[in-house]
Amino acid sequence: MIAQKPKLVVGISGASGVMYGVRALDACRDLGVETHLVVSRAALLTLAQETSLTAGDLTAKADATYKVADVGAAIASGSFRTLGMIVAPCSVRTMSEIATGVTSSLLTRAADVTLKERRPLVLMVRETPLHLGHLRTMVRLAEMGAVLAPPVPAFYAQPQTLADMVDQSVGRALDLFGLSWSAVRRWGESIPPLHGPNR
Repeated sequence: MIAQKPKLVVGISGASGVMYGVRALDACRDLGVETHLVVSRAALLTLAQETSLTAGDLTAKADATYKVADVGAAIASGSFRTLGMIVAPCSVRTMSEIATGVTSSLLTRAADVTLKERRPLVLMVRETPLHLGHLRTMVRLAEMGAVLAPPVPAFYAQPQTLADMVDQSVGRALDLFGLSWSAVRRWGESIPPLHGPNR
């Protein structure tokens, strides 16, 4: 029997930081992971605002792409086996819809399926500052089994560019699926730990 490539669902919502999703697709291609992409309408607006990429450039990075309204797509079913799903970036609206379980698009339906099947759901939430409603929604999602992984810069990795910071955040999020991307700088490996009384 031919071994199948691992599959990961990648959702890109309309929050600022569309490059997190772009680089997640690039990383999966590097790692030999088959990607199944769903992009919100707002994300396409953000793509045009924040990058020089077209919608076609973005979808070309994925192995399979689905229309956001196609709630009958493969990734809407729990019988379609995947490693899980990452939403990068994840808007507050998308986060809130997932938390309620009342899903109106393929993006949030696929996330809901990921949760019900007890697969990893990683949400790279992009919002600040957070009010109490946001925090309560995050608690609810954590209780449901989602992982909240805001893309926080890791300055210990000594990034030289914005691209370095994006890649570190994406790579650390992919760690949560058991995927190890070479772009990640790791404490104690590529980054020697600090020693001494001032640590």
